[in-house]
Amino acid sequence: MLKYLFITLCSFLMLTGCNSEKSKKNVEKSTKKDLKVIAYVHRLEDNWGKDFEKVHQITHINYAFANIKDGKVVEGNPSDSITFKKLNNLKNANEQLKILISVGGWGWSGGFSDAVLTSASRELFANSAVDFMLRHKIDGIDLDWEYPGLIGNGNVHRPEDKENFTEILKLLRKKLDSLATENNKYLLTIATGAFQQYLDHTDMQEAHKYLDFINIMTYDFYGGGDRITGHHANLALTARDTLKPPRSARFAVQQHIDAGIPANKIVLGVPFYGKWWKGTMPVNNGLYQPTSGKTGTYYFKNIADSLAGNTGFQSFWDDEAKAPYIWRQKDSLFMTYETPRSLKLKTAYVKDNDLGGIMFWQFNGDNGSLLNAIYDNLNDNTTTNNN
Repeated sequence: MLKYLFITLCSFLMLTGCNSEKSKKNVEKSTKKDLKVIAYVHRLEDNWGKDFEKVHQITHINYAFANIKDGKVVEGNPSDSITFKKLNNLKNANEQLKILISVGGWGWSGGFSDAVLTSASRELFANSAVDFMLRHKIDGIDLDWEYPGLIGNGNVHRPEDKENFTEILKLLRKKLDSLATENNKYLLTIATGAFQQYLDHTDMQEAHKYLDFINIMTYDFYGGGDRITGHHANLALTARDTLKPPRSARFAVQQHIDAGIPANKIVLGVPFYGKWWKGTMPVNNGLYQPTSGKTGTYYFKNIADSLAGNTGFQSFWDDEAKAPYIWRQKDSLFMTYETPRSLKLKTAYVKDNDLGGIMFWQFNGDNGSLLNAIYDNLNDNTTTNNN
């Protein structure tokens, strides 16, 4: 009898140990799965199939953009139906992939304020957004309103936008949940501005309750309108920053947390493009210097080609800001951009602080190395203490 009890006890302990180890692996797998990699796709280029060979490295695609006309969400381009078919076909290679439609953006946010002004207009807008999603057989809606209560790109805006923004999210959540099944839950997300004024004109403590996650546009801190150069997506604050108040990815995340958003709902945005200025003063290789010439943007893949070629580009690293930059002497060109090195630090920051993942604008800008850096480092169990 004692021998039998001993054998039974050993078997139980072995089984428990195996299950414990299996549970541990499942937790690790689940944690990695829960870290989102969200790709904004603005258009599909001719070689789009080759571009998406690494679709397994992406969890979500936000197609940009749908427009707003007469208070309704409508296709932004005549080819959108074909585009969504192509994007949905990517699920053959990644069955976990989710496709969302992003509504608005910088150029098409002018209709938001009117569309959400009354209960009747919100009903019209919400129904059209859901119909759009169902028509194209996709998985959710992403509102990219730039920005509630603020002028943005010369947009109509009102103080009431703050309350109405929350109300439209609440209504959309209700409609999406009414369509949900046990195996199919539709997503509702937003893109937010990485500055305090955005948070002052929204009620994120309430609004986040209706959202699956929130993508912070933690880039474009400096741009062509600035006559002093600076990093446009730096992770950390730097004492030399001329912006008032200064901006950084970490600072923007903390502002969102202080506004009442849970950390695990926050997705950190990164750029797959660089911003440049010509006619820049050469001190400190152009960083934080007055500039007077032309400005513009380059895709990262073009920047990488220029660095590899004999173009005069010199790459530097700002250890305080945790960000790279480029200087070209012949035309006094200063450029701020993202690299695998800077993304390694950002992915470590996401993991160290239990954020929801990383979003990037936009897919066509990469040559593969930036997405590799995000995927490899998010799925690496090690972290870096860069708080």
